[in-house]
Amino acid sequence: MNYRLIIRSIGNVLRIEAIFMLFPLVVALINSDNSHWAFLWSILITFGAGTLLAFIKPKDKNFRTRDAFVVAGLSWILLSIFGALPFYFSGYFSSFIDCVFETASGFTTTGSTILTNIEVLPKGILFWRNFTHWIGGMGILMFFMAVAPTNASLVNLLRAESTGPSPDKVVPKIRETARIMYMIYLAMTVLLIILLLIAGQPLFDAFINAFATAGTGGFSSMNASIGAYNNIAVEIIITVFMFLFGINFSLYFVLLDKKFIKFFKDTELKVYLGVVIAAILIITFNISGIYGGIDKALRYSSFQVSSIISSTGFATADFNLWPTLSKTILVLLMFSGCCAGSTGGGIKIVRFIILFKAAKIEVGKIFHPGRVKSVTISGKKVNDETVSKTALFFFIYLMFLFVSVVLISIDGKDIVSSTTAVISSLSNIGPGLGDVGPAGNFSSFSPFSKIVLSFCMIAGRLEFYPILVLFAPSVWKKSLIK
Repeated sequence: MNYRLIIRSIGNVLRIEAIFMLFPLVVALINSDNSHWAFLWSILITFGAGTLLAFIKPKDKNFRTRDAFVVAGLSWILLSIFGALPFYFSGYFSSFIDCVFETASGFTTTGSTILTNIEVLPKGILFWRNFTHWIGGMGILMFFMAVAPTNASLVNLLRAESTGPSPDKVVPKIRETARIMYMIYLAMTVLLIILLLIAGQPLFDAFINAFATAGTGGFSSMNASIGAYNNIAVEIIITVFMFLFGINFSLYFVLLDKKFIKFFKDTELKVYLGVVIAAILIITFNISGIYGGIDKALRYSSFQVSSIISSTGFATADFNLWPTLSKTILVLLMFSGCCAGSTGGGIKIVRFIILFKAAKIEVGKIFHPGRVKSVTISGKKVNDETVSKTALFFFIYLMFLFVSVVLISIDGKDIVSSTTAVISSLSNIGPGLGDVGPAGNFSSFSPFSKIVLSFCMIAGRLEFYPILVLFAPSVWKKSLIK
């Protein structure tokens, strides 16, 4: 274990976080909302701590796999703790645990909140709250790779933070890959801000909602989320962009490279589109009686399906009141999530495709024992190791789900609220059903449950392994020190 490299890397990540805090500081100063002191103190503490850690110079600057996973796990935990400082110093949160919960929810793009009245927050705090979505959407380590000196071993950091069975490098150099991804991410965010302004949103609201949509987070500056605007143009724009940010970002590079056939032949993209269309149609007909016609039902169902499958968590209607069929479909979408390599959460559609095809092959072997056939995705062979890791991922997800539900059930909430609270945290969705539905929040959970759910958010965002590594005794043995 290269302790010096790990400590220095975490120090640099904290310094980057402190620099990001300058943006809400400017917003606070412009609006004279008195939250600027909260950011000044937070910047000093975060940058100071980061600088102390970054002073340590490692002899070996190469990231081994275990080093990268430890950096990813510890970085996201510390990001949530130090990122909670502005909330704590602002005085609008009742406890530091609430602050950490809100920050973890922001960085992991979950969108769950303990706040009961969002609209009383100063604009500087609101900006930071949603800016954490944008930072966490593409990943703070991805940004670190984009600005770090060229180092081939940085690919291990990419693997540790990226979502999906195997992250793609769009170009041979990992630093260039990170830069290209961030440029696409930034360009799409800017386009979304412009469209929201054209649709009639105020400048501040356009930035806030664009950050939440791009990061597929779901925080809003309104208590009633996007439904508060009652603007169909805004809803359509956000619906489309939630879907777009749920697509694997490497496919956008394929489009820029004018490889249109490769883009539209992508298996995961086609399944993703098919699932979205099917879910919208079923829910539309299921809720049409509630809204008195197909037009309004289509408006609300399309927004909510796009919001849930992309793990954004915005709401324009209280789907807690929808029929059981519609709620069941939404819960299934919470599990599935969107595409690997996107800013969205969930298990990822490609994993379901891999296991479905693997199961199909195994069933075929019953009738044709001698047949040798491999799982293929978009014409590429998926090796047996990836199939095995995909099955293991499902098992780990379920174990986290079962254990976490048991732990938070100590609060005595109903099974629907407890279970969907954990599912929404592990899949980084935001709202669930019952007490944590679109019209509710997580404020009634005990401090212990909030810690468990915060842990679930970070574990789900990093897809478990970087967090599990931290609890492996062999990783910390002195015999592994390099």
